[in-house]
Amino acid sequence: MQYKDFLIRAWQPGDRSIAFHLVGSVLAEYGLTQEPDGADRDVLEVETFYQNGEFWVVERSNQLVGTAAYYPISRGKNAVEIRKMYLLPEARGCGLGKFLLSALESAIAQKGFEQIWIETASILKEAVQLYEKNGYQPASGIETVRCDRVYVKYLLKKNQE
Repeated sequence: MQYKDFLIRAWQPGDRSIAFHLVGSVLAEYGLTQEPDGADRDVLEVETFYQNGEFWVVERSNQLVGTAAYYPISRGKNAVEIRKMYLLPEARGCGLGKFLLSALESAIAQKGFEQIWIETASILKEAVQLYEKNGYQPASGIETVRCDRVYVKYLLKKNQE
């Protein structure tokens, strides 16, 4: 998948370390701590966590500049959680985040899921604005220690469209 000069592709095992450090770099930029044994373990064990989901990486000029992913969760009905949507500073401000969110939503809908959940932190102001502008509603039940917000979006079933 292409967006402007960004290539969005499926994660490969060779991306593991770079993706993990990319996530850590963005978290540190906002004063948040990376949790390799907790909330960020999924980046180190993509094959296990994303068996029934997808983990994408974003490249520009053969350099990883972002990640975006989702996997099924038991919270909600036929639900997934969008995870690891992080962009390095040089990949922000050009509409890439909105494009990724839309692409994730399309992939999720095509697989027949009905709910999308997202957890985030208030300090990630750009992310909060992105989710709120795109139909995500505040919810309750935060499960990640560094997060203080949770959102849900309900997708229409195909026969309701």
